[in-house]
Formats: sequence, C-alpha cells, structure tokens
Amino acid sequence: MSLQEKIQAEVLKLEGPIVVFGAGGFIGANLIRTILQYRNDVFAVTSKPFIPWRLDDISPKNILHCNIIKKDQVENLFKKHRFKTIFDLVAYGAYSKQSNVDLIYETNFIGLLNLLEVSSQFSIRAFVHAGSSSEYGLNASAPKEDDPLEPNSHYAVTKVGAAHMIKYYGTLKEMPVANLRYYSIFGPFEEPDRLIPQLIDKGMKGTYPPLVQPDISRDFVFVDDAVLATLLSANKIQHIMGKSLNIASNKKTTIRDIASAIKEIFNLSADPAWGDMPNRKWDLKEWYGNASLAKELLGWQNETSLKDGLQQTYEWQKNYAMPLYEKKLVQDKIRHKLSAVIACYKDAQAIPYMHDRLTKTFNKIGVDYEIIFVNDCSPDNTAEVLQKLVDEDDHVIAIEHSRNFGSQSAFLSGMEISTGDGVILLDGDLQDPPELIEQFYAEYLKGFDVIYGRRVAREGNQTLVSFYKMFYRLFRSVSYVPMPLDAGDFSLMDRKVVNELIKLPETDQFMRGLRAWVGFKQTGVDYTRPERMFGVTTNNWRKNIAWARKAIFSFSYVPLELLTYLGVLLTVLSFVAIIIQIVLYFVKPGNPHGITTIIVLILLFGGLQMLGISTLGEYQAKILEESKRRPKFIRKNIYRKVY
Repeated sequence: MSLQEKIQAEVLKLEGPIVVFGAGGFIGANLIRTILQYRNDVFAVTSKPFIPWRLDDISPKNILHCNIIKKDQVENLFKKHRFKTIFDLVAYGAYSKQSNVDLIYETNFIGLLNLLEVSSQFSIRAFVHAGSSSEYGLNASAPKEDDPLEPNSHYAVTKVGAAHMIKYYGTLKEMPVANLRYYSIFGPFEEPDRLIPQLIDKGMKGTYPPLVQPDISRDFVFVDDAVLATLLSANKIQHIMGKSLNIASNKKTTIRDIASAIKEIFNLSADPAWGDMPNRKWDLKEWYGNASLAKELLGWQNETSLKDGLQQTYEWQKNYAMPLYEKKLVQDKIRHKLSAVIACYKDAQAIPYMHDRLTKTFNKIGVDYEIIFVNDCSPDNTAEVLQKLVDEDDHVIAIEHSRNFGSQSAFLSGMEISTGDGVILLDGDLQDPPELIEQFYAEYLKGFDVIYGRRVAREGNQTLVSFYKMFYRLFRSVSYVPMPLDAGDFSLMDRKVVNELIKLPETDQFMRGLRAWVGFKQTGVDYTRPERMFGVTTNNWRKNIAWARKAIFSFSYVPLELLTYLGVLLTVLSFVAIIIQIVLYFVKPGNPHGITTIIVLILLFGGLQMLGISTLGEYQAKILEESKRRPKFIRKNIYRKVY
C-alpha cells in the first residue's frame, strides 16, 4: 500500500465524532485536512474567534472555537459534541517569537490538564497528544523513550510535564491516552519563516537564506508520515496507553545535507555561505531520533525520503503557498488584543446593550478582546448586572470602586489592569457608539497611536451643543498643548500611550487633555454623538462649568497672564488718573467731586482683586490637591470569571 492508501485506511477506522484541538497549527491543519478528505464528522478547534489562515477554505461548520485554558469552555464543547477520538496538537512556545512564559505553562500544561479531566468524564475511544523531541533537551542524540529527559527551555519543561501527565492518566487512570514526540516535521502549511520554507523560497529565487554552521544536525520527517503516525496511534491506542513514542526518521540529517538537496532540486550553481546566521543559544549540534518503539508498537516508520518531501513541499509552496502566506502575514498584523474600558454611573440599563454591541464589533474586526466595566459606586443595580455578565462571559472584567471618584478615575482604574495592545475608553451611557471602534481600528492599523472620536454633530439640546463648541475652541486657544476640537474621552490608544498616562503622578486628571499632552501620532474620526439611550444625563450647568475650569486650569496659564496684563493696565491707568486729577485740581478747582465716582472705583478695583485672588486660588487648590498624594481611586472589588 502507498502512504496515502495507508492514511485513508486509518482515517476510516477512527471512531467519531473526531476533534482536532490546535487545528490552526502546522501539523493540526494537515491532520484536519487529511481527515476531511474521507469523512465529515471531524471538527477543527481554534483558540481565537476568527478562522486561522491555514483553515480559511474549510467549511465553518467544521470549525469550533475554544480556549482550552478555560475549563468551562472545554466542558461545554464536550457536552455538545460527545467526541470519541481526540487529537490534541495545541502547543505554545516552540518558536522563539512565542516568548510569553505564563502562556507557555498555561497552554501546554493547564490546557492539557483541562482536556484530560473533561474527556475522562466521557466515554472516549482515543486521546493522542502532540509531544516534542524538545523533551529530551540536552540529551538529544538518538535517545530512546525511557532515556533521561533534560529539558533546556520553558517549552521543553512544560512538554516533559505533559508527558508525565499522559503517563499518569494512561497507566493509573487507565485512560486511552498517548504522547507522540515529534521531531522536525516539515511540509505544506509550515510557518513561512522556518528553515525549509525559507530554503525553498530562496531556492526558487536562485539563492540561499542565511544558514548556521553546516554540521548541525536535525531529524526531518515529512508531515504526511507524521499524520500517519498520529492516526495509527489513535487506532492502536490500547497498545500504547500512557506511553511516549518518538516520531522520527532515524536519520541524522545535517544542514549541509539539506542544503545539498535544495541545490540539486533547484539546480543552484553556488554553495551557501555558512555561518551567515549566528547559532542560537538553545541550538544543539546533534539532534536526531530513534523511532524503533513506534515501529514495534504501531508498525510505523518514516517512508518519505528527505528529497521527496522537499520536492512535494516545493510543489505546494510554488502553486498554493504564496497567497496563503500573504494572508498569514496580514492576519498576524491584525492579531491584536483590544481592551474596552467603560466608566459606569447609573448605566445599569445600558450595560447589556454595550456588552452585546462591543462583542459583535470585536468579533467583526477579528481581534482578541476584554471588556472592563468600572462601576464608579453607582446607586442603581449596576453591580448585579455586571456580576451576571462576568458569570456568562470570560471576556468581561468588572471593577467596583469604594465611592464615586468620577469618570476620569474610572478610566484610569480600568487602564491599569487592562492587558490589550490597544485600550478603548467609552462612557457607559452608549453615547459613544461601539461600532465606531471598527473605524478606530482601521486607523490603528495605519500606524496611529491615538484615535479619538470627533463630535462633528450632537443630538439633543442645541443651545448646550453651541456652548460645547464654543468651549472647545476657547480651550484650544488658551491651552499650551494643541487640543483637538470637539474630542471627548472616546478613543483608542496604543499600549505605549496608555503606559505613559498611567505613569503620570497627578491626582486630578483630565484624560482628554493628558492624551493630547503625551503626544504620539494622533488622528480623529468624525461621528454624530447620539442622545443618552436610557435615563437622563448626570451632567448639569454647574458640572459643565466645573469641567471647563478643570480643563483650563490644568492646561493653561492664560488666566495668570491676563491678571499680569490687567495689573499693568490698571497701574498705567492709575498713574494717568493721578496726573489728570492734579491737572484738574489747578485748572478747575473742586472738580471732580461726588461719592459716586469713589464707589464705582472701589467696586471696580475690589472686583478685580477678588477675581485675581480667586484665579490664584484655583491654581493653589490644584497645588494643594496634588501635594496630598492621595490615591486617584480605591477599588473595592475586581470580578473575573473563576474556573
């Protein structure tokens, strides 16, 4: 039988429904595509809410989304689909760009624990886990499965832990589980920046990529052979329960060997320049495997030669890969996490609508996200509404303040715990339309660090609207920082901007002013601000005047300058008046006369003095407030979904 005939036979033997966790990865994508050629009762599971580039031509009916770190998501998935055959190819940390240590342990260890715990509650037929030759670490020269494991990275440590977990569940709990230690798998859909895709890409252009020293060795296995080993493991699970098996070619292939094969395939005349790429500190000179146990227990051995595998990968890459790789690069570029921070005060009715509209918007633009509601000690039932959302959606975080500190402190409170690449500030009354975030994000992808909403029109009281417009123009004219016109707090800010805002020490913060003060590349998006959807506004004339005072005294010294100019002017006028008085005394004795003049002058100068004192008092009050160094807010509780 040919390799493909063997694969077909093994696919048809699998007991369904079948699920492939980590189907968006290289081996997972090949496995799900292979199974779908012969049957349709298989599901690809990805962790993100969008379809990965390797699966974008697969029917959405066969694609599910689940974050295996969240146990309740795994439970819901199994309850709904009752999987019989499970392939777990989820991994994080195998590539140098995957450097988040917490995520390495959560994904590779906690995620596997959740899958095993949940699947143990169901009558499963087989559970095959993707291990790694990295488990051997420093002991990398053709080790057997029972040889010492000497992990030399966080990734390797987690995969060793996963192998021991598989052994525990397979031997002591008698679950049908096994661990496959894949060596250097290559073939279609591999990451474009990996060695073999780079060799083929450069080979098509008549050259070589930068290479390390020629004697470094690896053990290359074509992906179709790895798929067959994976299928055989599921169908012969009773023979390998709790075991780890090496999936290797049993051949030591040096970088010189693979470069020679590339040279022959592409008829290259020149030799590569060795050492153009420096050795990485985790690289081992000898790294190849011994797959004798896989042959003994599964009847599997590597069938595709290195040259044939390279030729097949070349044919795929030449005909299909470039458009897919371009999609991958675009998808990587937009793969951000956004944090929405919503200041809530008397917004209990609007919060569910805000959550629904934000969720739809984030899913539409294809980003990971979190929604942080800050309950600024609202007197209504905001706390109960937020608790329900937290229980239902793990994207939601709720903060409860000990008292009402104001919207600016609420924004800062949410910004401090946010984890997104970008942070969006919104008022909780839905006057900031969440759908506008799509336009914000489009500008963000163009390279802007701050994108703010510009209120070109407002619904509601047009007299008040006119005063708003007058204030923004007055504020801009007197501020020592260029202030965008008609821009409120509604904005999307890059993480570096948020970090700078969080570091600012001042207590009495005016966020939209500080946002302009920190600088960076900024732009505005026009929109019409709707009226409040529920209830009545909490603003009034007194509060609006207080906002205006806060803005001007925080970002302008013009009032002090005006006092200086006024003082000079009045001093000059006083000297002129004294001279006139002396002249009139001699020219027209007895003039001027009357108490009215004296009263008017006293009132004028007294009023000006009071104005000057009050202006100085405003600045002194801000100095006093800042000198107290009180916290900007006090959090009473932070609510997250607990697993």
